[in-house]
Amino acid sequence: MTTVTHNEAREELAHKALRFLTAGSVDDGKSTLIGRLLFDSRAILADQLDALEKRAAGAPIDLSLLTDGLEAEREQGITIDVAYRYFATKTRKFIIADAPGHEQYTRNMVTAAAGSDAAVVLVDITKIDWKARTETTAVPLLAQTRRHSLLAHLLRVPNIVFAINKLDAIEQDTETAFNNVKASLEAFAAQAGIDSKGVIPVSALRGDNVTTPSANWPWYQGPTLLQVLEELPPSDERHDGALLHPVQYVTRDSVGEGEATASGTGHQYRAFWGRIAHGAVKAGDEVQMFPSGETAIVAEVRHSAQVVDSCEAGQSAGIVLDRQVDISRGDWIHTPGSIKPTDSFTATLAWLDTEPAVVGRKYWVRHGNRWVQARITSIDNRLDIHTLEDRDAGELAVNEIGRVQIQTQQALPVEPYLDNRVGGALIVVDPTTNRTSGALLVKAA
Repeated sequence: MTTVTHNEAREELAHKALRFLTAGSVDDGKSTLIGRLLFDSRAILADQLDALEKRAAGAPIDLSLLTDGLEAEREQGITIDVAYRYFATKTRKFIIADAPGHEQYTRNMVTAAAGSDAAVVLVDITKIDWKARTETTAVPLLAQTRRHSLLAHLLRVPNIVFAINKLDAIEQDTETAFNNVKASLEAFAAQAGIDSKGVIPVSALRGDNVTTPSANWPWYQGPTLLQVLEELPPSDERHDGALLHPVQYVTRDSVGEGEATASGTGHQYRAFWGRIAHGAVKAGDEVQMFPSGETAIVAEVRHSAQVVDSCEAGQSAGIVLDRQVDISRGDWIHTPGSIKPTDSFTATLAWLDTEPAVVGRKYWVRHGNRWVQARITSIDNRLDIHTLEDRDAGELAVNEIGRVQIQTQQALPVEPYLDNRVGGALIVVDPTTNRTSGALLVKAA
């Protein structure tokens, strides 16, 4: 049986692909931008290119069709579902999530952001009165630009890049137009606490500054969008400290008489699989189970069907214990005494349902892989996305963000979302419609 060393596991994490999403308002050019990245990086199959050329019938190829795969998307000309695409350059691998821009599909954008290392927020300069800037007045930004940027920031997407698109549609004063909108984006980012990794002028349709520098805008000497993405680090949950391992599924395998593992020979063993939230695990570690409270010793650790020395945050691991313990999907394996389960906590709630969030109503919430009933005991305030000020609120309407108090039917090992994205995030589901209604980001227990 092959054994993977700790250093090899660390090298795997260091070279993992950058996951990023594109966000913005409807028709900002997100799908076209992704199509441009795929086209310029030669990540399009020959038959795909032939189909696009035939459809274009001599006209320029519509690159947005590379991601708008659903029939409804092609008919309406908008992105509905999250489309994932893959490409690679000589120095980096990428996984792209094309998120919808329409308010109705904001929940899909939240889904894409939850696991992303970066967000590229597109700003369509043709929709903005870029001439409105004065010494005291900034250029007004679109509501969806502000909302998507705030959601990405709240969801702890560590790298946010702004791309000002369609500058090719402005016949003159492109430098002034770019600088005016850039100033507004930088002011908004500073006010919201967003650490912007850059503001880049692009034309997704023409290819300016997407993968190659633009010859049309000599006033811009900065990096292309692709150059910025190649330099961004992947998000990295903490590897030191206590282990927190959500059990997603359990496998049961047989070991023959001639085979030996650290857990013995000639018997059946169970491995508890999940993606480690934080910390690390190795054979010989003492661990504790939630909610049972039982303890056991780790007999071996598995990764990609191999026995490994150890696994750490961000890796999928199968933990084999030295004795039989009752563990199932939804349980947590952790360092003994390291968690503090609670049934009440404060959280930021991004509401995504057309039915408003109201105090007292019961919902299902999912934490890791565990489902419990919960209710909102109070709504403290609502965030005004235009002024970034807190407002009093008795309920939260669709696409609104607020601070709430949550009471769960059972205690959960929640952590502040700022400390850990896995332990600090929950989804809210309407028990009647089974719709995903909101995203909870724990602030404090």
